[in-house]
Amino acid sequence: MSGEHAAYRPRRSVLYMPASNERALEKAKTLLVDALILDLEDAVAPDAKEQARENACAAVRSGDYGRRELTIRVNGIGTQWHEADLAAACAAGPDGIVVPKVGSADEVRRLVAAMEAAGAPAHTMLWAMVETPQAMLHCEEIAGASDRLAVLVMGTNDLAKELHAEHVPGRQPLMAGLGLCLLAARATGTVILDGVYNNVKDPEGFEAECLQGRQMGFDGKTLIHPGQVEACNAAFAPSEAQVEEARGILQAWEDGAGSGVVTYNGRMVENLHVETARRVLDIDEAIRALESSTT
Repeated sequence: MSGEHAAYRPRRSVLYMPASNERALEKAKTLLVDALILDLEDAVAPDAKEQARENACAAVRSGDYGRRELTIRVNGIGTQWHEADLAAACAAGPDGIVVPKVGSADEVRRLVAAMEAAGAPAHTMLWAMVETPQAMLHCEEIAGASDRLAVLVMGTNDLAKELHAEHVPGRQPLMAGLGLCLLAARATGTVILDGVYNNVKDPEGFEAECLQGRQMGFDGKTLIHPGQVEACNAAFAPSEAQVEEARGILQAWEDGAGSGVVTYNGRMVENLHVETARRVLDIDEAIRALESSTT
């Protein structure tokens, strides 16, 4: 089973970009997004698949995206493009390879073996999309199948389709599945990203869903439009008030060392509060470092 992964890396905003669209790939170099998914799957027509593959691999090799995390979403297992996509992505060496509709631990292990056989560099991790009832019921097994699996990506559109559910404010029909995947991610030390919000002309609804995802415990959210980046970054970053409170808790803990009972603003402070406060400050520091270096 995977342990806690390396130091926190911001993945608040993770934007899908069709790799067949060269203008979109160029624009992505200027966006204040934490990570990009260069898409070879849903956003690309069948007759554009090969060109999209070439474009995505060239983008990864270019070094033109600063500290933005670059991943490539390949076509799914069993499709006519999957093997060529995976081989090309492994050769390009992105930060991650995103695979849609991963349904079992065995599939994870086969994907990792294929990546190793194709010579994927050590830094290229597997990102598994969890999109079906079967995957959600077995999500802990999927997340714990390999240390190379670093990120779970929720496929909420496909999940709604599979459940015969409707997209409604608050996402109540999807909450059971989302909750199972969150439990699996935290049990295995795996990053987990919330699904996309489909209506790009509904900023209020989008912000509400970002807040919900943050409150539930997601590390960030996948996006379908550059206009969603700013609000998403804000939602998944600690607020100034949260950072100030975290500093206050740590200072109170340090000042009260050995006294038996430590309080901050009238509330008892225990080890769990200190750990949470340290995590808030680590996240804030990592976000500031990323934003200061992203051009």
